Amino acid sequence: MTRQRVAVIDYGMGNLRSVSKAIEHVAPDVDVLVSDDADAILSSDRIVCPGQGAARDCMAALVRSGLDKAVVDGLATRPFLGICMGFQVLLSRSEENEGVACLDVVPGEARRFESPLLDSHGTRLKVPHMGWSEVEQTREHPLWHRIENRARFYFAHSYYCDVEETESIAGRATYGVNIPVAASGEGWFACQFHPEKSAQDGLQLLKNFVSWNGTC
Repeated sequence: MTRQRVAVIDYGMGNLRSVSKAIEHVAPDVDVLVSDDADAILSSDRIVCPGQGAARDCMAALVRSGLDKAVVDGLATRPFLGICMGFQVLLSRSEENEGVACLDVVPGEARRFESPLLDSHGTRLKVPHMGWSEVEQTREHPLWHRIENRARFYFAHSYYCDVEETESIAGRATYGVNIPVAASGEGWFACQFHPEKSAQDGLQLLKNFVSWNGTC
C-alpha cells in the first residue's frame, strides 16, 4: 500500500520544522515533505501552508518562487490546510505595509487590531496577540473532531482575518474584538492559531486533517 504524502510548503517564511514534526508525530505512517518545488507539492496527497512574518514579505516570497500558483492550484484539488500567515495570504488583501494584494481565494481582508485595543473591562491589551485564547466552533467540521468547543489554541498575530462570507467561518475568538480565526470551504481549512503549538487539541486538529477526505 502506497504511503500518503503531506507536503509542507517552504517559501522561507514559516516554522517548518515544528509543523512537519507535529504531523509526523500524529501520523507516523505518513511521509511529510518540506519542499519549495511546486511539482513535488502538487503531486502530494495533502498540502499544508504555514507562515509567519509580514504580509508583503510572504507574498513576495510566494510570487518570487512561483509557489503562489501552487497554493491556489493545491487548494482547489486536494485537502489543504493554511496556518497563521498561510490563512492571511488566502484573503483578497492585507492592510499591512500600507496595503498588500493577496491571493484572493477567500474574500476578505487582514486587518490590524485597533490601537488602543481594550478588553470588556477596559483593560488595554497587547498587540501582537501572543498567547492562548478560547476558540468557539461556529459550525461543525471534520477538523473539530474530538476537540471540545471553546478549547484553547495558541496565537501569535497583529492582524486578523476579516472574512466576508460568514458561512465559511468555522471558528471565532475574542481578543478585544470578536474575530474569525478559522474558515473552511470544499477541500480546505485555514486557521489563524498555530495547531503545532497548541498542545493536545492542536495535535488532534492536525491528526484530523491527515485523515480528512476534503468534504465539509
